[in-house]
Amino acid sequence: MYVKNPESIESKSFAIIEEEMGQQALKFSQEELPIVKRVIHTTADFEYADQIRFHPDAIRIIREALIAGAEIYADTSMIVSGINRKKIKALSSCVHNFVHDHDVALRAKEAGITRSMAGIEKAMQVENIQLYAIGNAPTAIYRLKECIEMTGKKPLAIVGAPIGFVGAAESKEVLMKMDIPYITIEGRKGGSPVVAAIFNAILKGIEMP
Repeated sequence: MYVKNPESIESKSFAIIEEEMGQQALKFSQEELPIVKRVIHTTADFEYADQIRFHPDAIRIIREALIAGAEIYADTSMIVSGINRKKIKALSSCVHNFVHDHDVALRAKEAGITRSMAGIEKAMQVENIQLYAIGNAPTAIYRLKECIEMTGKKPLAIVGAPIGFVGAAESKEVLMKMDIPYITIEGRKGGSPVVAAIFNAILKGIEMP
């Protein structure tokens, strides 16, 4: 007999995760642990418990920003699809991705830059985009840093976990030195599902209006 109920499956999965984490779970705060468990649940990879990094103010700031209706810019449509739309809508927020916009494609071609970089440029011009979710392109983090330096406009927080072999690990080292609250994954691992999982774990802890 197999388990059919989705809530029972999730509950059992999280119980297994916490059991297998053992003493490792104790190094995380009460706010951090649900995020770590959600990432492990999404990836089935316990190494994330060693590689996830939290700025001390990041969770609080992201939560407060979402409650206030701050909007999110995501560097992939997968993140847009992955973040809980019902909860985002209930908070009068939304998640944007501009990578496929015509003006962004044109800007990228003319400037000889990636669409991810051009998407960041456009996002920085939208006043209520105050949170960034970067799960694919290291160039998005680098361009975000450059835009901040040029404009002086800082996002409230960044969840940055681009995945890959070229520039991913280095971009996350840059992120952790940007004097902006962050949640990231050290090294090559990460990706859009991980970033969406982090936001969903934070959303789960918010009492909906």
